[in-house]
Amino acid sequence: MSAERVHRTTHEVTVAAPAGVVYGLISDAVRWPLFFPPNVHVEQLEFDGESERLRMWATANGQVRSWTSRRLLDPALRRVEFRQELPAAPVQAMGGTWTVDALGADRSRLTLLHEFTVADDAPDDVAWVERATDTNSRTELDSLRRLAEQWGRLDELVLSFEDSVRVHGPAELVYDFLYRIGDWPELVPHVSRLDFTEDEPGVQVMSMDTRTADGSSHTTRSVRVCFPHAGRIVYKQTATPLLMSAHTGEWSVVPDETGVTVFAQHSVVLREENIARVLGEDADLAQARRYVREALGRNSTATLELAKKHAESAVTVL
Repeated sequence: MSAERVHRTTHEVTVAAPAGVVYGLISDAVRWPLFFPPNVHVEQLEFDGESERLRMWATANGQVRSWTSRRLLDPALRRVEFRQELPAAPVQAMGGTWTVDALGADRSRLTLLHEFTVADDAPDDVAWVERATDTNSRTELDSLRRLAEQWGRLDELVLSFEDSVRVHGPAELVYDFLYRIGDWPELVPHVSRLDFTEDEPGVQVMSMDTRTADGSSHTTRSVRVCFPHAGRIVYKQTATPLLMSAHTGEWSVVPDETGVTVFAQHSVVLREENIARVLGEDADLAQARRYVREALGRNSTATLELAKKHAESAVTVL
């Protein structure tokens, strides 16, 4: 990166957790969508044990942006260097470092440095990037701090699972049903309202009202990234129900010689402080895990069954 017109920012946070724990969260970029609010999806394109190439989608100033980055990981120094290969406009070049310093056995300092340039150094564009970088960095560091300080209980707070349905019909029709979310209020009984935009092909920003088995209604907002050639749709909820601080997922359509299996995958970070408010004073974390597993699984399996019916009915008509 040229020294001319380079803008630099520094953000840091002190974390009541071992430096190795903090570095572990930083180094595992594929899980960032679950741990960091701005990140929507991360695809690891290459990895040789020391360097990796990533395709990343994230929100910036309320917009969804995507870029490709290369990172160099140094676990001995607890340092990660990154450089965007294909930045998203108005960024012309972007790079930086994550550094974790031990302040004791159970205390550490995390520092995040950015340096960037903007085409023609346009003041409005520079201000936009500075605002996005500052907002996202502060949000990421705060989220990481809270997660790292619960590192001994993360296995209890994080819940991942999947459901699947077998379909005797074309994979293209299954994917089409899952992709056409604008039709879901008419086709999916538990969806009462859904608004979405798709300003960039395959990137859907949606707001949805869903009904649960007990009759209550939840409003969620999500970003979906669609990969039609791979039969995948990944998503990140940007506004979650009370019991979840984060929720990511994936719909995947996998054909084989005799038909199609369609999967619904979920990963959730539970919001423990809201358990009593939602489930009652006597409820515990185990009950919250069961409740979220059943609620999410029930709705996603119902959607899978409807996708199955859509594909198999079309085959019957033909």
